[in-house]
Amino acid sequence: MSKIGKFSPFKKTATNSVNASTKSVNVVPRSAASNAANNAANNAANRNRIKSRLPQKPRTENPVIVLFNKPFNVLCQFTDEAGRQTLKDFIPVPDVYAAGRLDRDSEGLLLLTNDGQLQAKLTQPTQKTFKTYWVQVEGQPSDEALNALCQGVKLKDGMTLPAKVHVMGSPDIWPRNPPVRERKAIPTTWLEVQICEGRNRQVRRMTAHVGHPTLRLIRYKIGQWCLDDLPNGEYKVMSTAK
Repeated sequence: MSKIGKFSPFKKTATNSVNASTKSVNVVPRSAASNAANNAANNAANRNRIKSRLPQKPRTENPVIVLFNKPFNVLCQFTDEAGRQTLKDFIPVPDVYAAGRLDRDSEGLLLLTNDGQLQAKLTQPTQKTFKTYWVQVEGQPSDEALNALCQGVKLKDGMTLPAKVHVMGSPDIWPRNPPVRERKAIPTTWLEVQICEGRNRQVRRMTAHVGHPTLRLIRYKIGQWCLDDLPNGEYKVMSTAK
């Protein structure tokens, strides 16, 4: 570790001139390091002040919120060069974009909007917008496994934030096409999982981490919006501007 900028005692030398020279060698680098640190701090403060003065993205004059019950095997985008099913096959509303993603092999609630501020609010973890998932897992999770999910588990990209997890009954939902491949000898359990993060395949990785792979994943709720009686593959316009 470099000692530049730290003052340490020196042994006495034969002449005062050597002492003076030795002191100058140590004092000058300390001053340079101090100046560099101060400059870096000032630059960071200036950047933060400039950023705080930047105008926020204005709201759209006619904001639209679309709720969509995404089927299994549908991509969460409007185009696909490989010809797979996309949002374009289901939603004719122009100029709306998904606020967050839902994996191709996941189902349920997708919120689309033309409101950039709403998109940011729903997708940024700092906003603490909880998403509720109904998750069918293999096996019967123990209390220890459920507590681990609630407290946070260590994934390859770091610890997850605390979640709300509990066992639920089998929901009254649409059949999946194709059906889930269940092993007859191994029971399955439905969990309700609430998280405020949106990492790639996070819920699936969380349940796998505690030994219970996800067989089926349905997003039921985003913040205040939920599926309610919205049929699978259907959409509805929930709100237009004020």
